[in-house]
Formats: sequence, structure tokens, C-alpha cells
Amino acid sequence: MDVARDLWQRNQQDWGQLAQASARELARQPGIGPAKAAALVAACEIGRRLSLRPLEREEPFRASRQVYDHYAGRLAHLRKESFYCLLLDARNRYLREERISEGSLTASLVHPREAFRSAVREAASAVIFAHNHPSGDPSPSAEDSHLTQRLWEAGRVLGIRVLDHVIVAGERFYSFADEGAFPGE
Repeated sequence: MDVARDLWQRNQQDWGQLAQASARELARQPGIGPAKAAALVAACEIGRRLSLRPLEREEPFRASRQVYDHYAGRLAHLRKESFYCLLLDARNRYLREERISEGSLTASLVHPREAFRSAVREAASAVIFAHNHPSGDPSPSAEDSHLTQRLWEAGRVLGIRVLDHVIVAGERFYSFADEGAFPGE
């Protein structure tokens, strides 16, 4: 218990920070050897997988919270930005998802060509984009707003509705559609 308390305190009582620690980083902590470090990493991965709330194939997209719930366990505590596209059918039901890019700590390079490639190939009627902010602040950057505008325009040209762009950051999220900041509104 003392080792666990010390580990918790050293990680500023932040489960996300602790969950991102590698086995090597954990093994450097007093009282934690390689075997215990590996067990902790495995436990964190099991917890992460259990926290995933996948969208059901027959359930239509109705709210940005569904997107957040789907991605929070996977994206909320990543150290790099990752950008995803949810492909939807004509009734806004989940078909599948695709990771479009993985970037750096502060940026993920996305081009509309790559963002819509799978949507065009699979004849998706609509898409929702999602990415994370490792900083923990879900507020969109100027680049996020510009990219959202470009993606919306590309979708309009292709005949694929862009329903939302959701930014996941820790326990919070930002939805362009919810905030009335979506280009189509």
C-alpha cells in the first residue's frame, strides 16, 4: 500500500499520467521491479480496453457525447495527436472508423484527400471527425478551425455530409457542431 501511495503521489494523483508510463519508467520507482511494472502496465491496458464504449452498428449518431464516449478511453491520455474518421450510412449509423493520421504533441497533419479516402471507397453518406489534444485543453486551435472548414467544404463537394468534428482532451471534449462553430451552420 505504501508503494502504491508513493506512486500515486509521484504522478500528481493523475491516473492518465500513470496509465501512460512505460514498464521501464515504472520500474525506476522505488519498490517496483520489472515484474510489478509489467503487471501495472498490463492492468492499465486492461482498464483502458474496458473503458472503451464502441458505437453500436445499428445505433445512429445522435450526439457528440457518443463520439466522446467512443474515443475517450483510447485518445484522452495519448501523448501525440491522433485523427480519426467515423464512417456513417444514410441513417447516420456507424459503419466503421479509420485512423487518418498520428502526429506530434501539438499537431496532426491531415489532408482532405486522406480524410475522405475511405468514405469515398465505402460509399459513406456522412462522416464525423475526431482527434485528441494531449495538452488536456479541448479548445480548438486556429488550425483545427481551418481544417474543419476545409473538411466541410471537401465533404460538400464529394456529397458526403460532415456532421461534426470532436476534440477529445482528458475528461473534456469540444464539439464544433454543439458549439455552433461548425461551417455548415
